[in-house]
Amino acid sequence: MLKSCDVRGCGSVRLFLFSNFILFFTLRIKAKMASGAVANAPPAGGANDVSLEEPKKMTREDWRKKKELEEQRKLGNAPAEVDEEGKDINPHIPQYISSVPWYIDPSKRPTLKHQRPQPEKQKQYNSSGDWYKRGVQEHAVATRYRKGACENCGALTHKKKDCMERPRKVGAKYTGMNIAPDEHVQPQLMFDYDGKRDRWNGYNPEEHMKIVEEYSKVDLAKRTLKAQKLQEELASGKLEQVNSPRHQWGEEESNSQTERDHNSEDEDEDKYADDIDMPGQNFDSKRRITVRNLRIREDIAKYLRNLDPNSAYYDPKTRAMRENPYANTGKNPDEVGYAGDNFVRYTGDTISMAQTQLFAWEAYDKGSEVHLQADPTKLELLYKSFKVKKEDFKAQQKESILEKYGGQEHLDAPPAELLLAQTEDYVEYSRHGTVIKGQEKAIACSKYEEDVKINNHTCIWGSYWKEGKWGYKCCHSFVKYSYCTGEAGKEIANTEASLMEEQPEEAEHMTKPKTLMEIHQEKQKEKKKKKHKKSSNSDSEGEEKKKQEKLKKALNAEEARLLHIKEIMQLDERKRPYNSQYETREPTEEEMEAYRMKRQRPDDPMASFLGQ
Repeated sequence: MLKSCDVRGCGSVRLFLFSNFILFFTLRIKAKMASGAVANAPPAGGANDVSLEEPKKMTREDWRKKKELEEQRKLGNAPAEVDEEGKDINPHIPQYISSVPWYIDPSKRPTLKHQRPQPEKQKQYNSSGDWYKRGVQEHAVATRYRKGACENCGALTHKKKDCMERPRKVGAKYTGMNIAPDEHVQPQLMFDYDGKRDRWNGYNPEEHMKIVEEYSKVDLAKRTLKAQKLQEELASGKLEQVNSPRHQWGEEESNSQTERDHNSEDEDEDKYADDIDMPGQNFDSKRRITVRNLRIREDIAKYLRNLDPNSAYYDPKTRAMRENPYANTGKNPDEVGYAGDNFVRYTGDTISMAQTQLFAWEAYDKGSEVHLQADPTKLELLYKSFKVKKEDFKAQQKESILEKYGGQEHLDAPPAELLLAQTEDYVEYSRHGTVIKGQEKAIACSKYEEDVKINNHTCIWGSYWKEGKWGYKCCHSFVKYSYCTGEAGKEIANTEASLMEEQPEEAEHMTKPKTLMEIHQEKQKEKKKKKHKKSSNSDSEGEEKKKQEKLKKALNAEEARLLHIKEIMQLDERKRPYNSQYETREPTEEEMEAYRMKRQRPDDPMASFLGQ
């Protein structure tokens, strides 16, 4: 502790001495600046009589006048303050910005020079025209050794320790022979942000003119060579055979070589496509153009076809418009020049192409080696034969089903246009939906037969319900397909129901006499019941005794556990034993009962008397 205090004391002493040193040094600098300013000041009464000494403390009156002058300058009633360069100082600039630090101007004359970029701190960048010199100009080689040059080779651009030549046995300093030329030292260029990113900086346009001249010479040589060949062909008579009758009938073996030469020359000319007209205005099918094809100006952009913002969406990144831009205008997609990218995708041969591709995949999975791109003709023939076989199989299957089950008359129904055709029947409805004038619409029936009455019944089966049974309402019969009995059947059903209600009452009053055998059997059953009761009573008494013994043991064990816990709680925490050997098992019913009996409840008013 003492050592640390000593270190802290030494640190505070050092800090105090360092601060005093800085203060003394700053005072010395200020004194020197003030003495220098006084020595260099012009004589009193001159035009530039400016004192560089620190301003004296202002009186209250001077302070008030200064503040009034500042307010007048802010209002524009007084001229603005002028700095040493003759520039006006904005009177609304805050004082913490306009005040001059003492290390810049101790006299604190009005100026904003300290807020402007300091010229001595500004970096000087090279202009955009400056660049590294390409190649080394051949200078005259020195014939004698020059003072300060390399002692080994005699070059002025490096010293002996930096010389890259083989060390000579006798240096050039002493021999004055074989003096090496001076190396060209590249300048250290420093560019600003734009200069570093100028991709054409240092480019010489004269280099490109050399390439242009070279290509023009090659082109001129090709033209002269072509003219010479034409002259030779005219002189030999080969060129006249082009318009001969044999050429018109297709006999072109003799001129095949000349045509091949002309085609190769045309291909060479097509490489220079600068002089060719723009595609779409002067197009020649015999001339192949290798430049990128431009959009024809008569085409309409996709996003200009429908200017409604709720129309089809145009993706500017992929230049795609999938939906039809004329969808909500009522125009037919077949009559419109452009109906969206999806229209092209789902029309024409696109669907058949997709079906052919799907058939090729399924056929390949089943073992036949076909491919859409590798062998399209084989795939097309196979797909056509598959479609014919499929249609024949469907027709045979349909004929077999009709022969077996029938129903040809249902297939010969009139078309849906005739079934759902409009009629001229006039029907007038009210506001509630009832028919005022005309024929009401027929109620739709189900496919099952309705209101079919059999066996002289006037009501259908299921029109009567009683006691969980269905029946006929006309005769109250619960037997299906029974013959109707009418009102007589109703009377019989009512009398049977009344008799069924009276029967239980009579059965209670009338008791049949028991036989001797039945009485003997009842006595035997009663004796067995008594014996069973006695045995069960004895068993229950033994079980109760066992339970009481187990409960006593559980109570003793619970008391011992509580005493053990009490002893442990009295010990110190660091001296308590661990419970690592504690048995973990499910407690029995007797142990739970003993725990409930011995448990102390804090809300019990008799809890304090349990231990007595």
